[in-house]
Amino acid sequence: MDITHLDIAVVGAGYAGAAAAKALSDLGANVTVYEQARQIREVGAGIGLRPSSMHQFNTRGSGEAVKAVSSPSDAFEILTADCHRIAIEEWPEKDAYGETTRFIHRGDFIDALVGVLPEGMVELGHKLERIEDKGGEATLHFANGESVRADLVVGADGIRSVVREQLFSDRQPVFAGEHAYRAVIDAAGTHGMVADGNLRMYIGRGSKVYLLPLLHRGQVSFDITALHTDSTWAPAVTKEDILRTVEGFDERIVEMTRNLDMDTVNVRAVYDIDPVDVWHSASVVLIGDAAHAMCHHQGQGANSAVLDAGALADALAAAESVEQALAAFQAHRKPITDELQRISRNGWTEDEVNDVFPGQKPGQIGATTATTTED
Repeated sequence: MDITHLDIAVVGAGYAGAAAAKALSDLGANVTVYEQARQIREVGAGIGLRPSSMHQFNTRGSGEAVKAVSSPSDAFEILTADCHRIAIEEWPEKDAYGETTRFIHRGDFIDALVGVLPEGMVELGHKLERIEDKGGEATLHFANGESVRADLVVGADGIRSVVREQLFSDRQPVFAGEHAYRAVIDAAGTHGMVADGNLRMYIGRGSKVYLLPLLHRGQVSFDITALHTDSTWAPAVTKEDILRTVEGFDERIVEMTRNLDMDTVNVRAVYDIDPVDVWHSASVVLIGDAAHAMCHHQGQGANSAVLDAGALADALAAAESVEQALAAFQAHRKPITDELQRISRNGWTEDEVNDVFPGQKPGQIGATTATTTED
């Protein structure tokens, strides 16, 4: 297959879309990324990029850009709420890829990925309204009145994917029965708890606190995840509400929470999606959260998106047709992400879940709770 003759439209300029655009354009395809926002701006806090993801960046020309705005980490530690160690482990895959996990702010990550794309590849202000799958090609219709034809459409448009809903599955995102409260705070305010650059997770009944160091910024990503019944997409909470979730935690963590500037805290109900049976047609494919959005307990959402992008490029390079490539891509990636979705839904003990959702078990919360997806 001559990839240089392919016109590829990528819907979404997030992790999956930007990584896919780089990998596919490096193969010689004519790639354009269509992003609904009028400026690329990622909110939230920090994430960890695993050695396999860093290997992808190194082999596809993005490694130095990512390393310039991230910090290396040797290990992750799990502790009780009052700071007694449960386990400490080195990051897996270090030896296999010659890299370690690196921590990066979400905004810096997007900037790094988009920054290595050729100028003019990303078209902003293109909100997808409708997609027509015509077999060997597809047409995208945008809210600004433009329409675009492509030999291949890559749906990288996130958990509320228009591509997925119109072509592959109309099932809505599933509430995970928890809230996530995220902020980036000064490292000086963490009492040296992550000065060694390693991730720490503190486990209390019904709450988990993650401290993810962004040492290159002099900051720490502070994440509280707590069981909750409110499925509103962006729930209204007060500092007092958040403080209640860290009762019984080490006083330093309580103090960090007390000192939060609520204007900087990103508050979200946590959602994932049920596994999608089919990710592709002859000319359209889903990647990243559009294909397999998952809860964040395993820290695998962004990494899975990056690995999707590389696997899709590899499949296209090896196949005799687009359709054959998309089938091979799904066969390779779907079993992996199905399992990650399953594991990531089991983030709580049965007793904890029963306290908030009587009669339910871990991994079943989303099956019977509301799926509100309002902004």
